Order: sequence, then structure tokens, then C-alpha cells
Amino acid sequence: MNHPTGKPITQVYFLGIGGIGMSALARYFLSSGMKVAGYDRSSTPLTDELRKEGMEIHFEDAIENIPSSFKASAQREQTLIVLTPAIPAQHHELNFFREQGYQIAKRSQVLGLITNDVKTFAVAGTHGKLRHLPS
Repeated sequence: MNHPTGKPITQVYFLGIGGIGMSALARYFLSSGMKVAGYDRSSTPLTDELRKEGMEIHFEDAIENIPSSFKASAQREQTLIVLTPAIPAQHHELNFFREQGYQIAKRSQVLGLITNDVKTFAVAGTHGKLRHLPS
């Protein structure tokens, strides 16, 4: 995956990494050899798992908590910021990335980017559809 400038993306930062869809994308990028880090508002068993897998995750909206490689201007064109709609517009980290000119994409856009050049089979609309079969 490339940045709009043509440079390859080497690191991905998630704003809202703790959701099931965002964590799946984070795992995808980590397994692809990219550096992955992120923010979420609270620690959960899922974020604990992601940390054990090697992702740097913090739980306070503070620019100083963003790992230094993600703030380095030299890395800007090799960094993708993935955003969940749950992040408010006044979020400090989001505004830092916007002001610094980082490429920011919604989770749905990133799904499109990673499936653009491959055949894809997808299932959607499964939330709340689990039914228990009679014994």
C-alpha cells in the first residue's frame, strides 16, 4: 500500500484501535510487517491482546503519548492514520495529525484500499444476527 506521494506505507496509527473492526485491521498491518500503534479510550482484553502482539497502545488523548516515529516529519509520507467515527472532532491526537498533513483514512476507506487489487469475499450485516439452534 502506498501513500498518495507514491512512497510505501511502513507504519499505521489507529485512533480507536480497540474496536473489533479496527483491531482486525491493526493485526492485518502488523502481520504485513508494518509498525502498528494506536490510541483507545480504555483498556480491554482486546487491547491487552494487541499489546502482547507487539502494538504500542495508550489510553489518554495526549500528543506526547504518540510514539516518536509516528510524530517524525520524515516519516509522515510513510504513515497512515486510521480513524474510527467514534473519535470526536476535538480529539487532540486527531487534530495533531490533521495539522501536520498526515494521510488520514476512515476504517471503511482502508478496507477498500487493502481489497482493491485482490479478489475479495466479504460478509456484512452480521451484528446481532447470531441465533441459537435448538439442542
